[in-house]
Amino acid sequence: MSFVFQPHAVTAVPIVGESATFPVHRVYCVGRNYAAHAREMGKDPEKEPPFFFLKPADGVVPGGGDIHYPPGTKNYHHEIELVVAIGKGGRRIPVADAPSHILGYAVGLDMTRRDLQFAARDLGRPWDFGKSFDESAPIGPIHRAAQTGHPTKGAVSLEVNGEVRQKGDLADLIWSVPETISFLSDYYTLVPGDLIFTGTPAGVAAVVPGDKLVGKVEGFGTLEVTIIPAL
Repeated sequence: MSFVFQPHAVTAVPIVGESATFPVHRVYCVGRNYAAHAREMGKDPEKEPPFFFLKPADGVVPGGGDIHYPPGTKNYHHEIELVVAIGKGGRRIPVADAPSHILGYAVGLDMTRRDLQFAARDLGRPWDFGKSFDESAPIGPIHRAAQTGHPTKGAVSLEVNGEVRQKGDLADLIWSVPETISFLSDYYTLVPGDLIFTGTPAGVAAVVPGDKLVGKVEGFGTLEVTIIPAL
């Protein structure tokens, strides 16, 4: 097969202790999956069916590091999250079977142009401009579930310039990881290479160029990001 130009490189995330990497297919994100964060966004945290948005695979920044302040926003926010890496695909996956589809877990940041997200929300429009853009999904290395197990609790935190901004626990997820996978698989065929950002605890706030972010999920290491000036 020939192409009119060279296909773009596959985005790939390191796996702890391995030379092989995880090729990214799709990036799914769960919205408002912690009650306290739902409240700070002005929404009722009652357990309703989850909702999702997507980010581009090439918006993933493997390993974190420097990311540019994005264009079009004056209110650029951090959202620290546990990320699930799918290693086995499927449709209509039962909740009880969902862990067997997980290759591993990582720490991720759902970076958000909050002003654009809110403008779209208020007009009843999609969130794409607020959530789906270049360098919007920094992610740390993937830890295989075979070594870590499947967490149901664990501290989630984010510091900006040494000050704690976000603090929560995986036990506070409204929809658990298995429930999220099962629900999503009713609407999409999940495949190896999919990533699922599982939601963020309260404390989201703006960052500016020069800020240094350090995100942690207990048992899955640290993700460090520095915001640098826009391109």
